[in-house]
Amino acid sequence: MKHLELHIIQSVPVACLNRDDLNSPKTAIFGGIQRARVSSQSWKRAIREMAKEMSPDQFKGERTRFLFEPLVDAMVANGVEGIDAEEGAKKIIDELVKLDNKKEEQVKSKTMYFMSPLEFDSMAKAYAETKDVKKALKAIDAKSLKDAADISIFGRMVASDHTLTIEAASMFSHALSTHKVDNEIDFFTAVDDLQGEEESGAGMTGTLEFNSATYYRFAALNLDMLADKKHLESMTKEERQEVVRTFVEAAIKAVPSARKNSMNGNTLPVHVLGVVREKGHPVQLINAFEKPVKPNQGYAEKSVELLKEEYEKLNTTWGLKAVFDKSIPEVGMKAFLDGMVEHVA
Repeated sequence: MKHLELHIIQSVPVACLNRDDLNSPKTAIFGGIQRARVSSQSWKRAIREMAKEMSPDQFKGERTRFLFEPLVDAMVANGVEGIDAEEGAKKIIDELVKLDNKKEEQVKSKTMYFMSPLEFDSMAKAYAETKDVKKALKAIDAKSLKDAADISIFGRMVASDHTLTIEAASMFSHALSTHKVDNEIDFFTAVDDLQGEEESGAGMTGTLEFNSATYYRFAALNLDMLADKKHLESMTKEERQEVVRTFVEAAIKAVPSARKNSMNGNTLPVHVLGVVREKGHPVQLINAFEKPVKPNQGYAEKSVELLKEEYEKLNTTWGLKAVFDKSIPEVGMKAFLDGMVEHVA
């Protein structure tokens, strides 16, 4: 399997990038020690949103329960009008992911579906020609992914019709701190601007949990899968290269947006190792930190040192071979991206 790997060391200050059901920063035990954790789902969402901003023509996928209105619009654009367009859209959605029958103002489905504008158009066009719901669904194929690289990269599961399921070409791990982390509590107060002078005290008080950490992040992309007939085969090589360039840059730069106004955690990585291999499976370097880094003079520098040592050890021990392995900041972003996308077929 031809693939690329990203191994990222990133320090994040006071923040709560990803919360659990108790509104606390997520954690995990690794190496017998509690670590700060950011779920892969949380970071993937941030990456997908940034990719959409960077390359809006290629990353148009939307994950939503509100399929009805855009599908009706596509129906009308393909010559199906009025009540016929609405009824046709409802039938298609019900066959695809089931309509939510609760009496609400907006028509929506029971579950979310990852859809692109070209897929809406393909279904609407087929329905306009045949008035057949099943034929409308069969009109969705890989040619409809030319505007939805995000669906190809991040995948889609459709329980009602497995032919519409798309295996994700990307692979992510949960981001883990390279060191021990204990969550802390921020006690805050808010002043009432219109409170009388004779009154004292805060208008309100509260607490929020936070932490700060140096994370190891890992992401990989199956380049063979990306070019197959279920994914982006209909794109040119140059278009796929642009998709990969966007994905890699977004994966490096994106940060989850939780509490971005009160605990802004936006930083850039201190180190990014990029690897492209012609065969084999992606290999994480997380075991470099199974024994947690100690806080002698910060965590980042030692984390980078251990990451490099683990990479060399795995290459030597297991005979791993790469056609590209460069790191930022040893090379700049442009040279890094150019080197990675050069190997995209």
